[in-house]
Amino acid sequence: MKTVIINTEKIDAIFEQLHSNFGGKVTSDLDEFTLEINNSTARGSIIGASFNDNISYVQFDMNFAVDVRIDITNVASSPIYFAYCSQGSLSHSFGVSGEERRFKTFQTAITTSKVNQDNVLFFEKEKNTKFTLIIVGTQATDHQLYALDNSLRDKVKETFFENNNAEDFFYLGSYNLQIAEKIEQLNAVTQTGIVRKLLKEGILRIILAMEIQQHTDDLNAFSKDANCLTLREMEEIKELSEFIKNSPEEPFTIKSLSKKSGLSPNKLQEGFKMIHNRTVNDYITHMRVLKAELLIRTSDLNISEIVYCIGFTSRSYFSKIFKQKFNCSPKEYKFNLNPLAITA
Repeated sequence: MKTVIINTEKIDAIFEQLHSNFGGKVTSDLDEFTLEINNSTARGSIIGASFNDNISYVQFDMNFAVDVRIDITNVASSPIYFAYCSQGSLSHSFGVSGEERRFKTFQTAITTSKVNQDNVLFFEKEKNTKFTLIIVGTQATDHQLYALDNSLRDKVKETFFENNNAEDFFYLGSYNLQIAEKIEQLNAVTQTGIVRKLLKEGILRIILAMEIQQHTDDLNAFSKDANCLTLREMEEIKELSEFIKNSPEEPFTIKSLSKKSGLSPNKLQEGFKMIHNRTVNDYITHMRVLKAELLIRTSDLNISEIVYCIGFTSRSYFSKIFKQKFNCSPKEYKFNLNPLAITA
């Protein structure tokens, strides 16, 4: 087993330590770091960035050739770690000899420990693992000593410890695919420079809020497993969502989707409402409208041809739902895209 020691909260120092242990190549831009690795020890990438209010994140998309143990030491403070596993699984313990707790694909976890107590992460060899760790510092830096009392750092500390963080804390959440969708959105940001940093910070704060809300929902639930989909069912719903997103013009029905996934119609509806906050049919319609908008922007098809291409049978119905989303008719939308429209 390969052991890696992380003894800092500073994102640049974290990547220095990861680079010294795994090799590879580090690049950076505005406090965002990427470590690309392709050697006998590991393959994949580790990215991370730091933002305001003592928030940073590190994201692993890795396949290790050996079992890996990462010891995150708390020397001077006790940060709160918000974790999410998008693919594969891994384990956590307080210290090397502590109880191991495994969290699986689509599960959240929140943890912190006493000062001088390690948070230990175990990655299994030869398994593709995608894992996001959001770090919220609980100690004010010098330039934050006079900050407002209602900063995110203080509120997070108050929420989980009520001003007492003397004990180890570990929470393992229910499955949550909405967070997976947000992480995909985080990774899909293509802008550069300050725009990229601002967009990523905004999405990261939403993910953080969703993890905290998941904790609240689980505490308030009568039973943690009540009305909850299994991992297999969550994976089936995610695959169906991607299938519909990529081919919205297909003549989908609840019956055909149920047969394809092996899930009951009730499970389908439950899953789509949980992930997308929409019914199955509403999600199909939503994806078709998005496909239509793309075709209006990028193709020479007229509106009637687009309506036919995306699976609608009524142009008037399509125009109605398009206007609800884009605040103008498809014809007006196409006209406004024309660079000669302002002089026509």
